[in-house]
Amino acid sequence: MIGLIGRGDDPCVVRVREAAAELGLPHVLIDEDRLEGAALRVDLEGAGVRAVLRTRDGVVDLEELSGVYARALGPAQSSRDASAVAAALHEWLDVTEVPVMGRPASMFSNSSKPHQARLIAAAGLAVPTTLVTNDPEAVREFRSRHGRVVFKSISGIRSIVREVDDAALARMDRIRDLPTQFQARVEGTDVRVHVVGESVFPTRIASTALDYRYAARDGLACDLEPWVLAPDVEQACISVASALALPLAGIDLRVGEDGTVTCFEVNPMPAFSYYESNTGQPIAAAVAAFLDRPRTGAARHTDDDESEVA
Repeated sequence: MIGLIGRGDDPCVVRVREAAAELGLPHVLIDEDRLEGAALRVDLEGAGVRAVLRTRDGVVDLEELSGVYARALGPAQSSRDASAVAAALHEWLDVTEVPVMGRPASMFSNSSKPHQARLIAAAGLAVPTTLVTNDPEAVREFRSRHGRVVFKSISGIRSIVREVDDAALARMDRIRDLPTQFQARVEGTDVRVHVVGESVFPTRIASTALDYRYAARDGLACDLEPWVLAPDVEQACISVASALALPLAGIDLRVGEDGTVTCFEVNPMPAFSYYESNTGQPIAAAVAAFLDRPRTGAARHTDDDESEVA
């Protein structure tokens, strides 16, 4: 039985649920927007964990799940009690031995872009030349040395990538109160790679936008198509995802005309439905199939009155 934890209307959760149904795989949705009146009991049994969730939709013995896909964002709107259950559920995701795609603890590498870049480089992918500073003069020298430079937030909060043009340079004194990440601009073609276990789904993005995610906002086109990467690059992507403890990852690459590959960052909770809907790649089906694999390890405790999945 596959577990899906997240908001019931989240496009990624919807797609994995649909894919599981299409594949005939048993699954249960734990909708974070339907946790009002829910109760979660977690027992530590020696080195193991026992967890049972009761909601208005039924009872789920969480430790009996074969795997969990989690887009654990918390309820969109809820009471304090529902939020508390969601928070406890997120904590369970970090301690359970059930295979989880989207453990909260695995998100931490993305909370610091410089830290994540070091992990990416150590795992085998090149990263852009980077400067993190709140010194305007250091930025001016960096731009003078590299020519074209872009900047972005150093945290896990999504930010729009922009170029350090003359107008931005004139405002550079503002960074004295906010250290910012600057990178030498890398030319080439954007490729988003979704890694699902050992499966790789590369997508080529054709756009003149500096940050294709916001191409429409800038009045620019953005076309997506399935792509093929060299085997060694695919393996490097799998290695990076594994090193970051991410069985599901969205890796942002840029491939130069000479074949040079640069990695910008790794998204630990990728919104893959956008790429799937534009390319037809079976990412959701791969997620469902990965989570349906037989469990190994010690048998789980099951009481008849708490093992029903409704």
